[in-house]
Amino acid sequence: MTETPSANTPVLSVRTATLADVDPLVRLVTSAYRGEASRAGWTTEADLLDGERVDPAVLRADITRPHSRVLVVDDGGPLACAHVAVEDGAGYFGMFAVRPDRQGRGVGRALLAEAERVVRDEWGQALLRMTVIDARADLVAWYVRRGYVRTGRIKPFPYGDERFGVPKRDDLRFEVLEKRL
Repeated sequence: MTETPSANTPVLSVRTATLADVDPLVRLVTSAYRGEASRAGWTTEADLLDGERVDPAVLRADITRPHSRVLVVDDGGPLACAHVAVEDGAGYFGMFAVRPDRQGRGVGRALLAEAERVVRDEWGQALLRMTVIDARADLVAWYVRRGYVRTGRIKPFPYGDERFGVPKRDDLRFEVLEKRL
């Protein structure tokens, strides 16, 4: 990773996921967002959704397709991950997770910076885009503090497609956030 170390942002060793990582990454991402284990961190969606957070078949496709990379930080197993890709003429960022017991220590901030570097320096994209459940005001605010802009563009939540979880509410939707790199 090329980030300069600071007191609040650790320098991470980031690698690209392989197909052997699919099951451990599904467990990591699910633990960061779903169920009681996710409540140990601040990224939980346990009050919003049940079920899986990432579909193994979708993850396998993300690992193997061109202009797509799943970044992994290991610490005796996956500690954090994120997916970056080129989609619709811009970088895309998603599937971002840090093990709940390690959240709030700068790992996510450092991995986000590495994802931005890959999209900007390796793929030549000037814009990074993501979607966030807009009911997650704390998460949206975290991204805004890192330079992302709320676009006001809303996408519907894929109700009925359990690859994205089982909703506990009927008002879920995604907001598109963007950052110029």
